[in-house]
Amino acid sequence: MRFLAPYTSGLSAEAGAAAQLRTLIGRKQPMAADLADLEQAARGWRQAYAIPLIALARHGPLSGKDRTLLDQGKQSFDHLRTLFAVQNSHLAAAGARDRAALQRFNTVQDWAFAAILVAFLLAAAAVTQLLHQTVVRPLARLGAASRRVVGGEFGHRIEATGPADLRAVATDVEEMRSGLVAALADLDAQARELRRSNAELEQFAYVASHDLQEPLRKVASFCQLLEKRYGDRLDDRGHQYIGFAVDGAKRLQTLINDLLTFSRVGRPGVVMAPVPLDQPLDAAIAALGTAIEETGTVIKRPGQLPTVSGDATLLAVLWQNLISNAVKFRADDRAPVVRINAAEEPTGTWQFTVADNGIGIAPEFAEKVFVIFQRLHVREAYPGTGIGLALCKRIIEYHGGDISLDTGYAGGTRICFTLPRVSPDGTDGAVAAGYGGAADAGTGDAAAPGQPGGNAAKSAGKADNADSAEGIPA
Repeated sequence: MRFLAPYTSGLSAEAGAAAQLRTLIGRKQPMAADLADLEQAARGWRQAYAIPLIALARHGPLSGKDRTLLDQGKQSFDHLRTLFAVQNSHLAAAGARDRAALQRFNTVQDWAFAAILVAFLLAAAAVTQLLHQTVVRPLARLGAASRRVVGGEFGHRIEATGPADLRAVATDVEEMRSGLVAALADLDAQARELRRSNAELEQFAYVASHDLQEPLRKVASFCQLLEKRYGDRLDDRGHQYIGFAVDGAKRLQTLINDLLTFSRVGRPGVVMAPVPLDQPLDAAIAALGTAIEETGTVIKRPGQLPTVSGDATLLAVLWQNLISNAVKFRADDRAPVVRINAAEEPTGTWQFTVADNGIGIAPEFAEKVFVIFQRLHVREAYPGTGIGLALCKRIIEYHGGDISLDTGYAGGTRICFTLPRVSPDGTDGAVAAGYGGAADAGTGDAAAPGQPGGNAAKSAGKADNADSAEGIPA
């Protein structure tokens, strides 16, 4: 019976294939009808020929009549092959139609995607154009108008256009511009008032330098004449009163001169020019020549100071006040020594220090000493008006620098100040050759008693008042 194994396995394969095909084609015609015809013909062939022939073969070899039945079974099976061919042709035609339909669907889908892409690009271009019209252009106009205002056209009005948010921003900027215009108008009014006030101060300076000086000189002169002519008739108290009057007139005259010098710092018309600092320093030492010689003051300075941009007269006043303070506020047990140093700073400035070995300044007065009319000692001990360091600060700030007291310095006073570097010929203002510090004796030119500044001539004017600029030509 092993010869029936292919037939038995064929039956199982037929049933599985039929079930799978029925699932795939469903009710589609004519494939469903072809499958039904095939199944019916197969059942008929099995019942009419296959099963009877198998039963006969089990009882022995087939006879002549049985062979006739076998031939009829072959003819019936050929009919099954015909039905198979029909079914295959119908399945092939259905597959071709489905492939064509799928191709058409793919084509339509591609065109649909292309249309969607084109529509998206057109929409993006439309949105971009819309944003350009409604946002970018108004924003560009706002930026251009703002730049015009920043450039100085404060009268240019900023129009509010575009979306609501952008209009709100433009409105705020316009309000800011309007406020700025109003503030500038106030500033112009204040500037005019300041110019008027400065003109009045200029007039006051003229009056102080001319009209007030003459009466004071007359008061002092006539008091001295009164003492000379009628001195034998006056008692000690009368001489004392006349001395008070003369001293008061001279101190008031000195105060007026110092105020006049203080007010002149920063006046319009001063032309800044490159100034080698050795020149105003020599002038200051020459003006203080008598005081330097009498006190035995030694001035140690660098071999060559740098060049700065400034006013030579004001810089000479600066040096004279700093050195004069060192001479005046000297210690009783030693001769004054003044050390001047300069160093280049990375911030584009020169750092200068003027140190002495005098009585020094307490750290708590580091700010007070630069305030006008602030004195740390009684007038009887150290004469002056208390304007010297205030004048130095005004001069330094006018030149764009800073000045301060070195509170950590021991053994005297050290004043530090800065001045901007200048490059008049494209190089640095400091001369490298010959420039050096003067930290200790012998490193620089020292102004010994009787030889102030090394080469400065003696000045006839004695600067015993550290707060005046006497001896420096205006």
